[in-house]
Amino acid sequence: MNIAVIGAGYVGFANALVLARHHHVTVVDIDETKVDRINRQESILPESEIHEYMADTQLSLEATTVLEDAVRGAEWTLIATPTDYDPNTNCFDTSSVEECIAATLTENPNTSIAIRSTVPVGFTENMRQRFGTDQILFVPEFLREGRALHDSLNPSRVIVGDSGPRGQALADILVQGCASPDVPVLLIGSREAEAVKLFANSYLALRVAYFNEIDTYAISQGLDARAIIAGIGLDPRIGDHYNNPSFGYGGYCLPKDTKQLLANYAGIPQDMITAVVRANETRQDFIASDILKRQPKVVGIHRLIMKAGSDNFRSSSVFGVIDRLQASGVEVIVYEPSVAKGRVVEYEMVGDLPEFKRRSDIIVTNRRSDELADVADKVYTRDLYGRD
Repeated sequence: MNIAVIGAGYVGFANALVLARHHHVTVVDIDETKVDRINRQESILPESEIHEYMADTQLSLEATTVLEDAVRGAEWTLIATPTDYDPNTNCFDTSSVEECIAATLTENPNTSIAIRSTVPVGFTENMRQRFGTDQILFVPEFLREGRALHDSLNPSRVIVGDSGPRGQALADILVQGCASPDVPVLLIGSREAEAVKLFANSYLALRVAYFNEIDTYAISQGLDARAIIAGIGLDPRIGDHYNNPSFGYGGYCLPKDTKQLLANYAGIPQDMITAVVRANETRQDFIASDILKRQPKVVGIHRLIMKAGSDNFRSSSVFGVIDRLQASGVEVIVYEPSVAKGRVVEYEMVGDLPEFKRRSDIIVTNRRSDELADVADKVYTRDLYGRD
């Protein structure tokens, strides 16, 4: 079977890798560098597991910048392009997905389309009506940054927003690519599937915010946050997971998905989703204030990325902390090796780690790192467990 995957981000690329074990997959992306690397059978994500997988697995995989070439003979087309939240419209910017649907159906009206980008509730139904076809499905993804391939091979569940034969056919294709066929499968309506994605990520954001507020309370009252969290986690209904304090939730999904869900609540009574959206602002206010109590002249920010195994720092929670520190007049310097890869960041970047350590009075890091062990007395973090 020929399958096209539009968008070579961590969702699209990971999907392409698992599907290419059993089908011929053509990845489409506007980034020529990504396309060239994929065609050389190189990974475009900083996950060591992907390098090993590509070296050890027989894959039928190619890439192109020309969408029409990829979808022309495709039985299935997966769309995984960005849908960033637009504060001006109070909604996701779904223009890239809409453009891909239009171009795909123009070139190949017989292909079935699976939307893997996160979209507002009701989007897929609107696309079906707009293009006059029932061949458009929504399929939520639940991949973690830094573990995209692992989560694609070992998904917690496969959910397809179509309860008919087409939905079952897609579910079968996705399960076929998994490491084990023993995967929970749920076929539901498109609106319900869209809601699952937004509510799942908002719950994760809520959990991050909850443990961060425990940590804020503990610091303010001179209590041991780790002891409190350990005691709470012993309740099996809560569990000892996803409980490590941070500077706030961030990354590709949680900030924008919580805001989109809040927008979907227009006219519907609620309090909690609003609180989740506001929680990061409160946490960053507190973290910046706690750092400033130490009266540093120069604050060093160690890494902008959210977690190990990722090179993404879009919507990283540390940016809010930096903005607050700079507004107070403190000098801020940043050590972020991935900026050397052509990234642009509007802060003073220090590329030499020893120089960064020497210049910093306090080193702020969202997650602990072994490379800071020799300056542990300078490190400020709320990472209690040394893990994400």
